[in-house]
Order: sequence, then structure tokens, then C-alpha cells
Amino acid sequence: MLGIFSGAIVSLPEELVAAGSRTPSPKTTGATLINKFVEKNPSSVSVQVGDYVQLAYSHHKESPLRPRSFGAKDEIFCLFQGSLDNLGSLKQQYGLAKNANEVLLVIEAYKTLRDRAPYPANHVVAHLSGDFAFVVFDKSTSTLFVASDQEGKVPLYWGITADGYVAFADDVELLKGACGKSLASFPQGCFYSSTSGGLRSFENPKNKITAIPAKEEEIWGATFKVEGATVLAD
Repeated sequence: MLGIFSGAIVSLPEELVAAGSRTPSPKTTGATLINKFVEKNPSSVSVQVGDYVQLAYSHHKESPLRPRSFGAKDEIFCLFQGSLDNLGSLKQQYGLAKNANEVLLVIEAYKTLRDRAPYPANHVVAHLSGDFAFVVFDKSTSTLFVASDQEGKVPLYWGITADGYVAFADDVELLKGACGKSLASFPQGCFYSSTSGGLRSFENPKNKITAIPAKEEEIWGATFKVEGATVLAD
């Protein structure tokens, strides 16, 4: 899966900007990145959302235990990979139909977060049990919401393209060609919200997240660490 967002939607992570500046490396534009994704993944679907967002996904080479899915409802778009162990109970909690899948559940959970402020964002994600990574974009409010499960079982990476777009994907090789050293693993047990504080841990929401510059030989430019936690997101 792939999501690309203009700087008009999301602020460029300073740590990734610094990493790319410290070790200059070849990059490509967001448009080229989308084209490469489509070329690399047969039967892929690409969606342009307004002027600043592009989303794409494919079932090519997906794990049967961690399938990829896409959905949209009420101008809320969601890319999801993985599965939720407590999907049944969450569907009851949110009043969803029995045949609702993870994408619809995440969209409904996001709507609860958006419409019941100041409902804590970390509560919404912490209630999800399973292996997952997702990218939500709310066109009506130009809000981006991204999260990865507590153990990072579903890989998710983010980086900055040559033309200043922030890209999220489960394929690190794809992003490496587009983002150079302005690239990092998205930290496990964390979420990113463009409207409520940026990158935060949903397990330890009060703990600061710091970026440690990576070594020259590593493929990415920084490693994000939740202070007080023992696990590095690398």
C-alpha cells in the first residue's frame, strides 16, 4: 500500500528532512513513485483525492494473514493492512453490521475521534488488538491519521520525496528509490495525526519520541525511539 501527501496536508518531519540533507542521495517525485508502484504491482488501484493526496494498493504478493484493503466512506479514505483479533467486539461497540471489515471499523473509529473531541486519539488506537498498519485521510478536514500496531508486525515506512511529499508504504525498497536517506521505519505502537500533536505513542502518550540519526551504511536516515520504552523502531 502507498499513500502520498503534499506538504499542504502534512508537515515534513524535521528528522527526515535533516537525514536527507546530511547524506544527500538520489530521489524521485511523488508522481514517479506512484507510477513505479503501479508498474511493480499488477492489478493495483490508484486513487487521486483532491489536489494533494494519492493513495494506491494492490493484493500482489500479500500475506494471507495480513491482507491489504481499501475503503472510503463520507469522504474518509482508508488503506489498511493486517487483521484485528477483536474485530467482532469492536463492531458491536461501534454499532457496525456483522459483515463490516477492518477498513470500515477504522473509518468509524476515526469518526468517533473526530466528532467527539476531546476524545483521546491514543484511546482509539489502543483499543485495536492485532497485527495492523493503516493510513486514514479525511478529505473534509484535510486530516491525516496513521498508525502501526504495538509490535510492528505489519511493516510501515515513511519518507520525503524529491518534491516534498510525505509518503507512507509497506515496501521499503519502493520508498528507498524515491526518498533516499529521508526515510525511516514508522515506529511501532505509535500514531501520527496532522491535527493533534504529530507523532505520538499510543501505549505511552506522554512519552516524548526522539529521532536518532542512523549510521551511514543503514538504508534509512533516522530511527525513532519512544523515551522510556525499551524497543527501537528500526
